[in-house]
Formats: sequence, structure tokens, C-alpha cells
Amino acid sequence: MKKSIIYFLFALLFTVPLATFSSCREEKTAGEKIEDGIEQVGDDIEEGVEEIGDEIDDATDDN
Repeated sequence: MKKSIIYFLFALLFTVPLATFSSCREEKTAGEKIEDGIEQVGDDIEEGVEEIGDEIDDATDDN
């Protein structure tokens, strides 16, 4: 009887944190998803422009 209680408590100890981590999902509305996508595209474009600027600087420094 004691072993079954110990096993139950041991299983409960490990399953409760797992359930907590998996159930904490942030649900976004369609508008928020679109806004996040637009921000990501803007960040990607900005990063690309910076990379191109760095390449241009490198190319002009060599000459």
C-alpha cells in the first residue's frame, strides 16, 4: 500500500510540471498574427538592407 502511494506521488510530482509547461500557450487573434508577421517581414528587410550596406562598404574599402 505504501509503495503505491509513493509511486502515485512520484508520478504526480513529474506530471504536474509537464502539464503546466504544455498548457501555457498564448493564443493570438488573427489581427495579432498579421501584425507579428508584418513586423517580422519589416525586421527581415531591415536586416537585409544592413547586410547589403556592409557588403557595399567592404567592396569600396578594398578598392
